[in-house]
Parts: sequence; structure tokens; C-alpha cells
Amino acid sequence: MSESSLTCEQVLTEASTRIDSESSRLDAELLLAQVTGWSRTRFRAFPEAILEPEQLASYRQLVERRVAGEPIAHILGHQEFWSLTLEVTPATLIPRPDTECLVEAALSLPLPERARVIDLGTGTGAIALALLSERPQWQARATDLVPEAVALARRNAERCGLPLTVTRSHWFTGLEHQHFDLIVSNPPYIEEGDHHLVSGDVRYEPDSALVSGRDGLDAIRHLIQESQYWLTPGGWLMLEHGYHQGESVRLLFRAAGYSDVETRKDYGGNDRLTLGRWH
Repeated sequence: MSESSLTCEQVLTEASTRIDSESSRLDAELLLAQVTGWSRTRFRAFPEAILEPEQLASYRQLVERRVAGEPIAHILGHQEFWSLTLEVTPATLIPRPDTECLVEAALSLPLPERARVIDLGTGTGAIALALLSERPQWQARATDLVPEAVALARRNAERCGLPLTVTRSHWFTGLEHQHFDLIVSNPPYIEEGDHHLVSGDVRYEPDSALVSGRDGLDAIRHLIQESQYWLTPGGWLMLEHGYHQGESVRLLFRAAGYSDVETRKDYGGNDRLTLGRWH
């Protein structure tokens, strides 16, 4: 069959065999949807549909970028998180599905009806925006040190129609002093020199959002110590961390005086976040 009469199924099969990822077929379908404007359901319903030459050329360019290792979210320019479609750029982390576990945990807490919440190091704004989408009555803020991330989170808030206040700040340093009922963060927590830094999507993400000292806990230590001055009595601190850091993070919480300290798991059954209450 000539290049001018290739079907959707043929090009998807070709692409998915070349893309080296755990979701190669999904990646191939998302890229084809980007080029054609069709839904993935349509590919399955009409696998014999013929691509136009221009579509085929554009698609193969995108596939080459994915084959080279560029994250699918960077190629598409967006990522689904919770029920939201968020713009993504190389200036921030790509929102991961496992971070949705932090959103679920936050929504389960006994918080005031108009809780004051802040997301530190917000990146795309994913956590804060997901919380606001479920609790529009909450008073939510977010911070990030990187100007491009601040601008991105603001764009995503506008895109989602959610009233999120985003401030440039290194953790708390750029904020006027106030108290919050919930402080959440997905801080950097990878050890310097970790082998994961040279593989997968993290190769394309900023080190400042990934690496945190020799044991990966520098940012977490700082947040645990500083958050006590910003929490209301009975307020909660919740931090995402690495799958092997649960015990260490619980010890840090307890040593700082938090109670009700608990580690919860992600969708893969790994330790993923720890929370504690300040009295």
C-alpha cells in the first residue's frame, strides 16, 4: 500500500512499535488525535480511515520527537490531571497521576467549610486547581519561585475558570504572614546523582523541581519546620515524597511536633505522601 493511502490503524501500529514507553499505543493515539482533531474512539470505530498526506507528515514529525524521548505532555502542550486539562511547559514538572492521591487525601480531611489552603511550589497549579475544582468555597493560594511557573499556573487558573491567587515566592519567603488550615506541596525529593535523573521524562524537567540534597529530603525538612509557623491550630501539612522515604518523613514530622502523622500510598501501592496535624 502506498504512503498516500495509509490507514489510521497502520500508522498507529507503526508508531507504537517505535515508541519506547509503557504506554506506547496510548502515546501514538494521543499524537494522532493532536494532528487530526479526531477522538481516540474514532480511531477504534474507523481504523480503516485514510490519512491525508499532510496529516501523515505532521504525525511522523511528532512521533520522531516521542521516539527521541521528549515527554508526550511537552509535545501536546497539555496534560490531563484530575478532571482538568492543564497547559504544560518545560519550566515545570509534568503532573503525574499519582499526585492525584494527594488531592484525594486533602479532600478527605476534616477542614473548615471555607478552608484557607496553600500549594507551595505549585508548578502548573495542578494540586491547587484540582482542590478548587472540588471545593470552590475554599480560599486557595499557590506559590512558585520560577517566574515562568507562576505565569503558567495563572494561565491554567484562567483556563479552568478558578479563582487561584498565584504568588512568586521561595516557599513562604515572599508571603505576608498568615495562617492556613492546609499546606500542601509536591516538593523536590530526588537524591543528587540518582540514576532516575538520566532516564524517562525527568530528563526534560527542571532539576530545581526534582533534586533536593544528598538524601532528597532538604526541601521536605525545611517545609516541615517552617510550616508550623503558618498553620492554624489543628491545621494540616501534607507532602508528596519518594516511594522509599515514608519512614524518614514520618520521623521528621514527629520530631517537629506534629500529631496524627500518617503515610498514604499511591495507585501502585507505594508510599507517596505523608501528612500531619499541628497542635
